[in-house]
Amino acid sequence: MPVSSYLDTSPELGEGVYLHDTAQVIGDVRIGRDSSVWCNTVLRGDVNRITIGECSNVQDFAMGHVSHKNPAKPDGSPLKIGNYVTIGHSVILHGCEIGDECLIGMGSIVMDDVVVQKHVMVGAGSLVSPGKVLESGYLYVGRPVKRVRKLTEAEITWLKYSAEHYVRAKNNYNK
Repeated sequence: MPVSSYLDTSPELGEGVYLHDTAQVIGDVRIGRDSSVWCNTVLRGDVNRITIGECSNVQDFAMGHVSHKNPAKPDGSPLKIGNYVTIGHSVILHGCEIGDECLIGMGSIVMDDVVVQKHVMVGAGSLVSPGKVLESGYLYVGRPVKRVRKLTEAEITWLKYSAEHYVRAKNNYNK
């Protein structure tokens, strides 16, 4: 079963959420309306919260986790994913914040306390080091990630289109 409780917390799924049978969604995880979690993905909200907004998708083999709350860091590092976000295949997200209408490319790693602002594209295979802020409207690539250029208007429009495509795709599975 793809949904599991942890201690006194259980995942909460919005209307129209699609979870593939091989996904694992554990503990304090909230997933917004019309979002999707695909094959062999793990979202483990055991020691802190994971929130995913509306119409976002977390693709095959992705891993989402958090850092625990402690005296030095009372809020720990929760994982927050905004609305209309595409998280590519085999991405690792750990205790970071992804803004609305972003794309995190396949195989990328985004570490604790990173803030990815709205309208950002992270190229495949990138590494975003802890605490980095990726400014809105840019393409970032590399290991470690570097800002490459401003996104075009067509690319910014495509970010939302990509997420909407996955809403349509998950609806084919929910029939």
